[in-house]
Amino acid sequence: MDFKDYYAVLGVSESASPEDIKKSYRKLARKYHPDVSKEDSADDMFKNVGEAYEVLKDPEKRTEYDQLRKYGAQPDGSFQPPPGWQSESGFGRGGYTEADASKFSDFFEQMFGRGQQPGGGGFRQNIRVRGEDIHARLALFLEEAYNGCDKQVSFAVHDADARGRVVARQKTLKVKIPAGMREGQHIRLKGQGSPGVGGASAGDLFIEVELAPHPQFTVEGNDVLITVPISPWEGALGASIAVPVVGGKVSVKVPKGSSSGRKLRLKGKGLPGKHVGDQIVILQVTLPEAHSEQALAIYQQLADVEKDFNPRAKLHV
Repeated sequence: MDFKDYYAVLGVSESASPEDIKKSYRKLARKYHPDVSKEDSADDMFKNVGEAYEVLKDPEKRTEYDQLRKYGAQPDGSFQPPPGWQSESGFGRGGYTEADASKFSDFFEQMFGRGQQPGGGGFRQNIRVRGEDIHARLALFLEEAYNGCDKQVSFAVHDADARGRVVARQKTLKVKIPAGMREGQHIRLKGQGSPGVGGASAGDLFIEVELAPHPQFTVEGNDVLITVPISPWEGALGASIAVPVVGGKVSVKVPKGSSSGRKLRLKGKGLPGKHVGDQIVILQVTLPEAHSEQALAIYQQLADVEKDFNPRAKLHV
């Protein structure tokens, strides 16, 4: 038997309010009413819309449907009722006043039909279903990822109440973040996902780490990169300069004759962990915003001395 997604039929999300559901139903019912629509499939669509609304308009029936949708829908689009399923809100007990329930689908008939006995209340106690895994994202500053830290993570889990209805509740955990976490890495916390049904084990919580943008550093894999300005004379003559690293600074020797784009590798100054990264220093020759008359005279002398140097020779211009 194929599963019927009533939310998709009405074109609403599973979190839609009763008002949104009613509004969408009225719009689609007018569109596909046999007296109005000329589409070949209007009659079937009108029945589908009515069926979907009959289930989703009622809080109790909607809760049961959400339970079925969660535990019975198969990846291939088919449907297999969970073991022990019974509806507590079958139309044999009344409540379907705006549509002819006898014209509804086989899916509806089996899930909410006359064969259902009152008092079932969804899952019987003998069903065991493992809780769903929860996936959450956690943003870290680079310094937090580098040093490790303790963070609070809040997320929603799905649980069953005393009547077997699926409800969402917030859960907050204090999580220890190990040093050296990379963008996209996951932390798995076993048993911290949604509770299981019928005594089955809970799902797991998977936390995916993302790094917040940093004003100075970028991260590529295990390596940390930084662009460091140097003066023309530091590049030409060589110099020892202070360079920021995560959580501090180090002294770095700029080789004589360095130009913009030259990369210096600081071993072991990247992200810690099993495979320790490096810090890559990218040099950028930077001119002063203004020059004195004396400095301009020196530049002119340099231009005269190095007149045969063509920095664009490789461009063949």
